[in-house]
Amino acid sequence: MSSHSRHSNESEGEFVKSLLKKIAQDVQALSYRQLQHETLLKERDAQFALIQDEWKMVKERDENTKSKNSSHASSSKGNESFKELSLRINEYYQPSPRKARKERKESPGEVRVDQPYFHGKENVEAYLDWEMKVEQLFACHRVSEDRKVPLVTLSFQGNAMYWWTTLERDRRLHKDPPIEYWNDLRGALRRCHIPSYYNRELMDKLQRLQQKTVSVEEYRQKMELYMMRASIRESKPTTISRFLSGLNLEIRDRVELFPYQDLNDLIQLCIKVEQQNLRKTSSRKEGSYSNSYPKREYKREESVPKEKPRETPKSVGKDVLTPPTLSRGVKCFKCYGRDHVQAQFPN
Repeated sequence: MSSHSRHSNESEGEFVKSLLKKIAQDVQALSYRQLQHETLLKERDAQFALIQDEWKMVKERDENTKSKNSSHASSSKGNESFKELSLRINEYYQPSPRKARKERKESPGEVRVDQPYFHGKENVEAYLDWEMKVEQLFACHRVSEDRKVPLVTLSFQGNAMYWWTTLERDRRLHKDPPIEYWNDLRGALRRCHIPSYYNRELMDKLQRLQQKTVSVEEYRQKMELYMMRASIRESKPTTISRFLSGLNLEIRDRVELFPYQDLNDLIQLCIKVEQQNLRKTSSRKEGSYSNSYPKREYKREESVPKEKPRETPKSVGKDVLTPPTLSRGVKCFKCYGRDHVQAQFPN
């Protein structure tokens, strides 16, 4: 009896669990349908409000045209010239579209927002810059939440457009709700374009950051960019020590002697020291150039008189060679030979 009762209790518990699961699923389905119904009601209310605004604009336009027609009819009785009629026609047709344009600009639901194009290239820095620009435009134009996703998806080009169409198709196949909010779309974009090791790599770059050959301002911009991308929040003394650890020694040793209150004061001091160092190096180069220039001139002047003058062919002919016609038939008084003279052979 006890085993039979246990078995019946277990079966009843399983039945209750299955009923609870079904009830939970039905509640979720009902909540989802309710959300869809609320969104549809909101969209219909917005469309109804737009239709009412357009209807008001049309009424105002008709009233304006009627008043203008009546005024033109009364004034045209006295003046029937062609020029006046043309001017009245121009006045009749020009103001209405201008007013409509002004009213469209003033309506907050139809604000035109030019989004930057996104091509979906495999470049993390380009994607993060694009995301920052999009959020700035949303904050500047005060774009509502239901318009953010359509505006962003319209800016997709190339690979980004193909990725968005495949994502929508997959969500429809799996019967998942569509992406309607910017936070959900941003999370999907980040999972697609930012690798999992990006934060670790960014932290490594921040730890190894050194000034080296760049200027102080460029070094500061790099450090702030890495900290912003890695979403690091630290105290002011920690940031100052991080900045000092990457500076060049010739700047850091001089800056540590001066008092400063925060990071901005420290950066201004570093820029002043850097400018002083640049002035010193430029003055040294100018001094070395001015000192070395007259020495080179003097050496050139001394080297000019040391060059030997070239001998003319006349002197060479007189000292060394004599024409063969002079020594023919001549007798040497030294060796009593012929056809030569003692002056030609002194040794």
